[in-house]
Amino acid sequence: MALWEIKNVAVRGVTGTVPNHAVKTADFDIFTQEEADIFDNTVGIKNRYIGPDDLCTSDLCQDAAERLLAALGWEKESVDVLVFGSVTGDYKTPPTAGILQHRMGLPTSTFVLDIPMGCCGSMYAINVAGNLLSAGTVKRALLLVGDTALRMGSLKDKSRVPLFGDSGTAMALEYDPTAEDIVIEFNTLGSGYQALITPHGGYRHPITAESFIEEDFGNGIIRAPKDTLIEGMSVLSFAISRPPISIKNLMEKYGLNTDNVDFFLIHQANKLIVDRIVKKLKLPLEKTPYDLQEFGNLGGASVPMLMTYNLREELQSRPLTLVCSSFGLGLTWGTMILKTQKMVVLEVGKI
Repeated sequence: MALWEIKNVAVRGVTGTVPNHAVKTADFDIFTQEEADIFDNTVGIKNRYIGPDDLCTSDLCQDAAERLLAALGWEKESVDVLVFGSVTGDYKTPPTAGILQHRMGLPTSTFVLDIPMGCCGSMYAINVAGNLLSAGTVKRALLLVGDTALRMGSLKDKSRVPLFGDSGTAMALEYDPTAEDIVIEFNTLGSGYQALITPHGGYRHPITAESFIEEDFGNGIIRAPKDTLIEGMSVLSFAISRPPISIKNLMEKYGLNTDNVDFFLIHQANKLIVDRIVKKLKLPLEKTPYDLQEFGNLGGASVPMLMTYNLREELQSRPLTLVCSSFGLGLTWGTMILKTQKMVVLEVGKI
């Protein structure tokens, strides 16, 4: 068990930004109205925000970060760590975190890091930045997590097109000796890496003419090797089996139950998966917020967006005990116990 107990670190604020363009399932020309209605009712994703091709994840994250810094009253010179969690960076190289450091006017002494861990991105970012802060050598960190994932796949792939929305989130962490421990458990099933993969475009399989040749796999799935794919049944089996065990074990280890946990934040992959996890663990529906009907699958930004969109008033007004679960690319999964103090939570922005 890869388990971290991060001491002396508090979450000071969180917010998110989405593109100013909402897309209903029926708006995709690969669906009939009947097919769109069935998808909305079964998968639970009725709306998502999609940006134009010239709007990058870094733009969305920067907007969220600038607004959060202003609300917190943090001077940019005080930011010691900047983590960018995304699989849709500006370039293959250099790291996008360094580009954001420059664009935002952060000091050259800021430690920057890209973490391309997909749906576990925010949890990885909290773990890395939290451990950097816990000794008190550095005091403040910005975690920018998001994706513009739709453009990674084929627009003719019904198994993937309607699932994802674009977003960027910002979370502020600060050294605080009075803070409750942040507990995170991680797991990796590397043997399952092909269940969520972009076959061509890396150095194992560079882009060639073959990368653009589309193949019809049936059931409305047409894609080329350059396009990201999802093996739906493999992902479903993984998501409803491994993460619930992790949640159950970590709660038992730390004496938590459905009575003393305020909210359970489950990665918003789709309604089928979240519903199965909720049912398996017998979680109270009133303590398990959903936002996928509004944003779709936001990848690594899922947990911070749930905090922003669903728990804004709660997080601003009182301390909360949260149990968070992320799972996806890798295949990786993690569970986090986060006990918050009152924090700054801004409404979701649009650009």
